[in-house]
Amino acid sequence: MSLAVVYTRGREGIAAPLVTVEVHLSNGLPNFSIVGLPETAVKESKDRVRGALLNCQFEFPQQRITVNMAPADIPKEGGRFDLAIALGILAASGQLQKKSLEKMECLGELSLGGELRPVVGALPAAIQAKQMGRQLILPRENAAEAALAGNVEVIPAMHLLEVCSHLNGQRRIEFQPETPPAAVTLETPDLADVHGHYQAKRAMEIAAAGRHNLLMLGPPGTGKSMLASRLPGILPLLSEEEALESAAVASVSDVTFDPHHWREPPYRSPHHTASAPAMVGGGSNPRPGEISLAHNGVLFLDELPEFDRRVLEVLREPLETGIITISRAARQADFPARFQLIAAMNPCPCGYLGDASGRCHCTSEQVQRYRARISGPLLDRIDMHIEVQRVSHEVLRAGSPGGEETSATVRERVIRARQRAVQRGGHANAQLSPQQIKRFCALEDKAQNLLERAVDKLGLSHRAYHRILKLARTIADLAGSENIQIAHVSEAVSYRKLDRVPGGR
Repeated sequence: MSLAVVYTRGREGIAAPLVTVEVHLSNGLPNFSIVGLPETAVKESKDRVRGALLNCQFEFPQQRITVNMAPADIPKEGGRFDLAIALGILAASGQLQKKSLEKMECLGELSLGGELRPVVGALPAAIQAKQMGRQLILPRENAAEAALAGNVEVIPAMHLLEVCSHLNGQRRIEFQPETPPAAVTLETPDLADVHGHYQAKRAMEIAAAGRHNLLMLGPPGTGKSMLASRLPGILPLLSEEEALESAAVASVSDVTFDPHHWREPPYRSPHHTASAPAMVGGGSNPRPGEISLAHNGVLFLDELPEFDRRVLEVLREPLETGIITISRAARQADFPARFQLIAAMNPCPCGYLGDASGRCHCTSEQVQRYRARISGPLLDRIDMHIEVQRVSHEVLRAGSPGGEETSATVRERVIRARQRAVQRGGHANAQLSPQQIKRFCALEDKAQNLLERAVDKLGLSHRAYHRILKLARTIADLAGSENIQIAHVSEAVSYRKLDRVPGGR
């Protein structure tokens, strides 16, 4: 029977649903048709596959060729199915052993000469292939990425002829299980380059230890962006589970993915002209946006009030849930979006409110309107609001008397504090659930009274109350304390800068 079945993987969000390619040859006038909801790029596979087979000296069947891609309700896009279609035609026409395809899945775009070109989404496909117990044939350029799945039988190839020789048993591709590459630490800017700003550095350390959201408020040129760029250098490496989640998002996107740095927390810094779809994701076939590309990492928004109000408002839900759902008329996709928000803004329209130069002439109403560009609900979700003031010329020139701490020194303290949190609750303190807050963030009477007075005086929400508790828990972890003390609560409350400033000034 001139029927062959080949397994491959589609792309739906960060998932890789199984796609079964059925190739049938029948008598009749020569014709080549592809069914199963193929998009334009898939329909063009006919010409690429025909050219590749002929240039590789294979016989192209002069029969009626029908390629069915099941299930038909999943849209198929891109050239990732070229290799599966070519192998199906060869197997159906007797030029390839059908039995050799039973335990195989394959991905790859074909050139007219038969070379295999890399595809996006190799990592999710490798994870799914491992779960099904099948080997995965794919372009050599995708091999290192697919190896991150761990214990998956990857067969990397550069040409269609290599694949066919391997499947026919003529010249086997020697499979050597690749282990995920060792984590290589990126050369990030060092925190020691920042002179002064002791409170801001302290806040950065707390934010890194607990994955807390942070807003820096200060005049232009005081070092807000410089501080934010040094945050990755004090963050712990991701766990393997977290790294796989982030790598899967990067794999299905258009960003350059380096498998050697897969354990590094991602750092994204979109421009303030970014649109809402660019931030959360979108498209007819939904792609991840900036918040998903920053999953398990940092999303830095500089000049926060300059972002469109609607763009900022879409951050509210994923900041709480850690997931974003992109819905279209015919499709829906879920993307993970558990990111740490770091933002910077000027204190007023001219930027110099509170600066020692005294050049600010903004009125209270102007300042209030400017800060009102950031809604109260979004501000409520940011754990820490700090001021970053201009340092003196003496500090800028000479630095601290004892020298500035390096990122490596701060990172050691952050790692120890994060380990305490993970051992206690399974994750960073910013992700504590209400039940875990009651269990792990219990306060002594004096600390509880202080917190309640602060909540009443500042008019804080229940969300802000819980965020202060989680922040105090992180401060206690950095101090090596099992219990949250009154000093930890006092410091946590002090970071609610924009809650305690009346009238927006």
